[in-house]
Amino acid sequence: MSDNPNTGLPAGKAGMSLIVKTITRLTIGLILLFGIYIVMHGHLSPGGGFAGGVIIALSFIHIMLAFGKDIAAAKISRGLASNLESIGALMFLVIALLGFLGGSFFLNVLAKGRPFKLFSAGTIPLSNIAIGLKVGVGLFAIFLALVILEGAKRK
Repeated sequence: MSDNPNTGLPAGKAGMSLIVKTITRLTIGLILLFGIYIVMHGHLSPGGGFAGGVIIALSFIHIMLAFGKDIAAAKISRGLASNLESIGALMFLVIALLGFLGGSFFLNVLAKGRPFKLFSAGTIPLSNIAIGLKVGVGLFAIFLALVILEGAKRK
């Protein structure tokens, strides 16, 4: 099983056909980038942390469907997934508690920029990043657990 030097994904027999694997290699980066875009621009356009997190999780689920659960589980271990999800939740809580410095829960403590610019919403983009991280890792972990449970059930 040799790795593809461009993506680091294996070219073995597990998973789906060669066509699906090739298309996956070409599209997972674009899907991940689009998810990050949705998270970062959620205060300017429809989207945000939850929608972007789902898209980010779908990029890893795409790897799982094309290459198999073992390859996807190798990309994000259980410990790393747990730590990232905890960091997202903790980050969201810290952002909420920072508002107490100004006198209210979730109060914006950062300066607002010019309207309709990327850094124009104070703490909202930070909240979107925290939610995107929590949702993305959590949804992928749930999907991975369901796949592993189904595999154990068949044995």
